[in-house]
Amino acid sequence: MARGRGSAAGAGRAIAMAFAVACCCILAGCGVADAAATYYVGDGNGWSLSSPSWPNGKHFHAGDTLVFRYIPWVHNVVAVNEDGYNSCTTPPGSRTYTSGDDRVRLAEGDNFFICTRFGHCNLGMKLVVYAA
Repeated sequence: MARGRGSAAGAGRAIAMAFAVACCCILAGCGVADAAATYYVGDGNGWSLSSPSWPNGKHFHAGDTLVFRYIPWVHNVVAVNEDGYNSCTTPPGSRTYTSGDDRVRLAEGDNFFICTRFGHCNLGMKLVVYAA
């Protein structure tokens, strides 16, 4: 009889352990779902005149990172507001990136970017990314 009770106690501990492991897996999964993603603008082509359609079909979230890769003496990245985006101008307070490997964290809502080199913005080298 003692063996039977020991088995029941052992089975109870095993069930409790399995439950604890399942809870940890669920909680770990929640953390993974909330992890910020990194996106490379233009994919293999990098930040270029063909980048404006790059966000189509992608779902971005606040905290995700965009990586802009480009040749620094040919392009730059300027984070602007909607007016700067529409007019291809750099409003006061805009952040300009020039490294050729720039990482920008997305804010919630629309995020606007332009290239101000050689009239590229007026040629369509601008990007708007919406982050939920």
